[in-house]
Amino acid sequence: MKKVLVTGGCGFLGSHVCEYYIKNGDQVIAFDNMTKYELTRTGYATEKSRNYNWDFLKKLGVILIKGDVRNYEELMEAARGCDFIVHTAAQPAMTISWEDPELDFSTNVRGTFNVLKVAKKLKVPIVSCASIHVYGNKINDNLKESETRYLREPVEIDETYPVMQGILTPLHASKESAELYVQTFIDTYKLEAASFRFTGLYGPRQFGGEDHGWVANFAIRAVLGEPINIYGTGKQLRDILYARDAVLAFDSFYKTRKSGIYNIGGSSKTAISLIECVKLLEEVLGKKLDVNFLPDRHGDLRYFVCDTKKAKKDLDWQAEVLPKEGVTNLVNWIKENQNLFKK
Repeated sequence: MKKVLVTGGCGFLGSHVCEYYIKNGDQVIAFDNMTKYELTRTGYATEKSRNYNWDFLKKLGVILIKGDVRNYEELMEAARGCDFIVHTAAQPAMTISWEDPELDFSTNVRGTFNVLKVAKKLKVPIVSCASIHVYGNKINDNLKESETRYLREPVEIDETYPVMQGILTPLHASKESAELYVQTFIDTYKLEAASFRFTGLYGPRQFGGEDHGWVANFAIRAVLGEPINIYGTGKQLRDILYARDAVLAFDSFYKTRKSGIYNIGGSSKTAISLIECVKLLEEVLGKKLDVNFLPDRHGDLRYFVCDTKKAKKDLDWQAEVLPKEGVTNLVNWIKENQNLFKK
């Protein structure tokens, strides 16, 4: 039995990590500041939705600690005796990064630096969550269009692709800065660490809003019969990644200890555009959905499909869940919990 610390443990991805390890027979600590900053913007039942994952994990026997990764002492106290750190705590939304760059910096850069310091002191492996946003959005300049999606050759993008290209936002800067610190701790202190450049994550227990978590946001609106807002053409493409596949990537790193930077996504087989996702939801729900098209958003990345060969080679990991199965699971969870999304 090992002891696992999950920062942001009551968030969407963190809650799935906690669930996986507690069901594996491990001791699990969820460390979360329980911020409502992002949730208050969704229009959902903020208190109910914010406490949902906390209550869910409590019933499973997860140790719950309210604390902030920006506070090193709180974090160190929570981490004592742990064998593995999964760092999912983050400010994930591009829109929030423009509006509050200080929050974005302190959470993503200072927070990650603190987590790395703790891992170094305790001599334990750590995975940190980065994002495909580290690549910037210059990828937008070389796209073609089909009827339903943007196209690019080659289709998949690997870790050697240049980062921080194009028009940048504070989120680009904070995610890349955090990742540079991960690489620095690997190179200088020989820390067993990985930075996962995640693509579009989705699954049950995700309170996706228009700022972040678009697959869940579309699914929630579809179930509730509310219009879906699409910014831009709707041909934006992502290789979406189901939560359980993401969790298995963390565990694969723990088992292999191959430090480095990895694209973690579904590759070509899970690639789906926004309007293709709407069509999939119409198929799953058996009804026509109402869609509004609005202007493009500043800094938006119109295309990303991960090449995950490095993760397959080094970590023996690849995504398995295809969009129809994952989206169906997400829709079923939303149907069972509609009260969380209604004020």
